[in-house]
Amino acid sequence: MSETESLNNIAPSPFVMFEGVAGDVPPIGSLLVKPASAACNLDCEYCFYLDRESDPYAGAAERIMSLDTLETLVHGFLSYSYPNSGFAFQGGEPTLAGLRFYENLVRFQQRHGRSGQSVGNSIQTNGTLLTQEWCELFRDFSFLIGLSLDGPEEIHDRYRVNKAGHPTAAKVIDAARLLRAENVEFNVLCVVSQANVHRAREVFRFFRNLGVAYVQFIPLAEFQPDGTPMPFAINAEEYGRFLCKIYDLWWPERRHMGVRFFENVAEALAGRKAGSCTLHESCDSYAVVEYSGDVYPCDFFVEKQWRLGNVTTDSWPDIARRLRRMEFAAKKSLPHEACAVCQYRGICHGGCPHLRRSRNGRFEDLDWFCGAYKKVFAKTVPTLTAEVRKILAEQAANY
Repeated sequence: MSETESLNNIAPSPFVMFEGVAGDVPPIGSLLVKPASAACNLDCEYCFYLDRESDPYAGAAERIMSLDTLETLVHGFLSYSYPNSGFAFQGGEPTLAGLRFYENLVRFQQRHGRSGQSVGNSIQTNGTLLTQEWCELFRDFSFLIGLSLDGPEEIHDRYRVNKAGHPTAAKVIDAARLLRAENVEFNVLCVVSQANVHRAREVFRFFRNLGVAYVQFIPLAEFQPDGTPMPFAINAEEYGRFLCKIYDLWWPERRHMGVRFFENVAEALAGRKAGSCTLHESCDSYAVVEYSGDVYPCDFFVEKQWRLGNVTTDSWPDIARRLRRMEFAAKKSLPHEACAVCQYRGICHGGCPHLRRSRNGRFEDLDWFCGAYKKVFAKTVPTLTAEVRKILAEQAANY
């Protein structure tokens, strides 16, 4: 039996036996792979993964994906996702898997890819372990790097420290400069917390001066068991004011620097699927692969009850048809009376299920940042609509 035949005939995992959906199902467009699971060399105070009670791998001695599992993953997904295949590596800290892991990744993709296939790789990293050798790999094989940086040193170091409690900003800023010097494409992911939510201008100018071409702002919302926000979390009013201030700063700079939230809104206004799953109609666009090969529908829901299968025992077409995948995707569309009458429901589609469930454990609640979205949409939609119409008209004229 050939390798392809063996992949197409692997038996489904007993955990998800007979859980299938008939007919057409939305394809899994890309993967978020966690080669080192939640393991990390830092000890950020606000980390979502730190000591999580629902972690199905708590107590595991080793959390590094084996090369056998990696090759099975690559082989199967390249076959399933042809002609466009996307692999995003995240953690924890994905560079803990080691440089050789990613060198093998590229070899496996070259070995199992087909003629005309487009394969994209990206890594979300804290940057503290990057070296010139890493940069050479990233540049030679066109990896896109997402660098976690919350702003200037004073801001970044408030919550992002290493295991010894020492600051990390200097190393991350050095990593950004190294990536630029080595001509490696990178974006910045900035967590918006109590450290920076009231310092929008300072944060924006810092990124511009650092030469950042694209930034994604990630609002921080973590809660105590009783639903009380953690001290570092922000509320909707704070996040809304932050984004509105960023918009004012960004608009004159929009040709030189991208901000993901605003670009996603523009995509939605243009009738296209937004790049961020927060603004999708359902939660089924990607899948998470843990170090063990286990597959889940979302990085915020790596929990036993949402496990879809395993890449070493299940085919991707079977995983895509899992009933619980469709059940999870439908959580986004649970009705809320406020959403039913909201003029912006066609943009956010109810927001993020994680931000709906995280406070009180109810998917039917409003997104914690609903008020922020409304505030930002009210400010940005008029000008973005005009900009989108202008760009579409220019494209039509040049077609």
